[in-house]
Amino acid sequence: MPEPWEPRIVAFFCNWCTYTAADLAGVSRMKYAPNTRVVRVMCSGRMDPQFVYDAFARGADGVLIGGCHPGDCHYIEGNYKALRRFRMIRRVLREMGIEEARCRLEWISAAEGEKVRRVVNEMVEEVRRLGPLDLPGRAAEWDEEVSAHA
Repeated sequence: MPEPWEPRIVAFFCNWCTYTAADLAGVSRMKYAPNTRVVRVMCSGRMDPQFVYDAFARGADGVLIGGCHPGDCHYIEGNYKALRRFRMIRRVLREMGIEEARCRLEWISAAEGEKVRRVVNEMVEEVRRLGPLDLPGRAAEWDEEVSAHA
């Protein structure tokens, strides 16, 4: 009998705030869904949109981006850059037919371990509700369709 499907979420967390908050949640033994794999980036503004697209292309069902609150960025304006990129990422995903709820941006300070717990759990539940994305499988189907009509 196959195992029930569980969402796979890739999280890109700012080193100075959100990653530190995730660490706080861990040492405080806060319980949250284990479906998320965290990638630490020095600043949410340094997160290249290609990272998000690659995560989906390699089988992620959702992507969570976490950065410092506006005005509190360690690199002054990195989170504003992240916000502009996030808006562009969502437009591209929408054009690809990927639900906007599969990609989320949150401002989480180093002291907000509880918010990390809540946001991760919400993200997992939302993606679970949407079901598997299976972008690699979709690409294979598209390739077969194109080959059949060539």
